[in-house]
Amino acid sequence: MTAVKTKKAVETVEVSVEERLTALYSLQTIDSKTDEIRRLRGELPLEVQDLEDELVGLETRISNIKAETEKLQQEIAKKKNDIINAKELIKKYESQQNKVRNNREYDSIAKEIEFQNLDINLSEKKIREYEAQYAAKKTIMEESQSRHDDRSKDLERSKSELDSIIADTKKDEEALDARREKLEEKIEPRLLTAYKRIRGGAKNGLAVVPVKRDACGGCYNKIPPQRQLDVASRKKIIVCEYCGRILIDDELANQIEESINA
Repeated sequence: MTAVKTKKAVETVEVSVEERLTALYSLQTIDSKTDEIRRLRGELPLEVQDLEDELVGLETRISNIKAETEKLQQEIAKKKNDIINAKELIKKYESQQNKVRNNREYDSIAKEIEFQNLDINLSEKKIREYEAQYAAKKTIMEESQSRHDDRSKDLERSKSELDSIIADTKKDEEALDARREKLEEKIEPRLLTAYKRIRGGAKNGLAVVPVKRDACGGCYNKIPPQRQLDVASRKKIIVCEYCGRILIDDELANQIEESINA
């Protein structure tokens, strides 16, 4: 009694090669439809990502330049303050010169005045250098800000276009995803893994292709007559000896496509 039940259980899970091929090509057809929907988006997703990355870079650059210009302003203010202090000292020393008792004291104060004048000249030179650096960085910051504004507009436009396409195709894509999930449940894991591996390695995303005009529908190489008969018999899974794609006969492919598109 137990043996009979076991045998029946095995029979219920046995799937013919034709059923496996049907499930695989159905999955391929649905995946191809999803690929077509995603192709409608074109380069927009990458364009949006590139624009977002560029904006982050520009924001970092603007922030760094802003910090540098603020530091230059602080240095300019410091040097201007140094000049004010030096001029006050000069006034003080000049006042002291009028009260000296001998040449020695006079010469000593004169040297202090000379030193302060040199300090003023050096501070003025530094201010000119800092102001030139500030002007250059200000120009770069304005150019970066202008580019940032332009790129922000480009990003907003690209995002709007992408969102519009996604909104238009969302319902269809969700329906295809639901059908894909149901189909994947019907395909044995080993075969599903092979399908995904082949599909992932194919530029056009085709893992299961029909034999059309005696050639592989994926790489278009000629398929030998005997191999075509093996494919048409649907008794075992046949792969293209050139590209490794799974082959099905054109008649079965047409039946599956009509069923899915109905």
